[in-house]
Amino acid sequence: MSENWIVGNLNNALSTWNNKLGEIWHLLTQSPENFRSGLVWDVITNIHGAVMAVGLALLVLFFVVGLMKTFGSIAEMKRPEVAFKVFIRFALAKAAVTYGLELMMALFRIVQGLMATIMGASGIGGSGEASILPQEIIDAIENVGFFESIPLWAVTLLGGLFIMVLSFVLILSVYGRFFKLYLYTAIAPVPLATFAGEPSSNVGKSFIKSYAAVCLEGAIIVLACVIFSVFASSPPAVNPDAAAVTQVWSYVGELIFNMLILVGAVKMADRVVREMMGL
Repeated sequence: MSENWIVGNLNNALSTWNNKLGEIWHLLTQSPENFRSGLVWDVITNIHGAVMAVGLALLVLFFVVGLMKTFGSIAEMKRPEVAFKVFIRFALAKAAVTYGLELMMALFRIVQGLMATIMGASGIGGSGEASILPQEIIDAIENVGFFESIPLWAVTLLGGLFIMVLSFVLILSVYGRFFKLYLYTAIAPVPLATFAGEPSSNVGKSFIKSYAAVCLEGAIIVLACVIFSVFASSPPAVNPDAAAVTQVWSYVGELIFNMLILVGAVKMADRVVREMMGL
């Protein structure tokens, strides 16, 4: 390990990036039930159970309102085929509210299987390629004098700070997906209750599509991380004959550019999924 301050600053920044990237791989393969030892999930399921009582009450309300808007007279509702259709709709809506949590987790596990397939096919297996400072850059930095190193201080200080900021923006985006999963789970009985009425069923359909989109964000993030890992496997090329500050500037600039691509892809994962699903 080099004792040079400039080298140490760059290594610390790259270490932060690698740690956050490894944390992302861990989060993407983790279930909300196991996140933070399940403490958050226990609270969310308690809230879900409490909201279910509200959902069941709204279920009846949406059902009655739907009947009033769909059928013009009581005589029409007495027809056997109409009564059977109405009964089936109410029963399915009741099942969606009662077993909504199980259905949502089943959908989440399907997407988790898709993500595992992507990881397996990529050959990465859930461990991203670490970004390491090339030895030629280290040698070039250590061979410069005091006055020549002053520009390097500025370049590495700004570059290292930028890399650390990108690291935290990246991990915050992945944590944001987890929080959205918890929010959807907690409030699920209310929008699912809208399936009881035909006019209001579009709300329930939009909720299911939006939840599926949040789950699929994980697959888009995995794909973005896989692409970045391929980029990171071949570090930016530097000209060994150039000045040390030029080499460092070229390396840091190209590295930050690749990191910006990954952060941008992760940040727009929700937009990509919603465009795919027409939301």
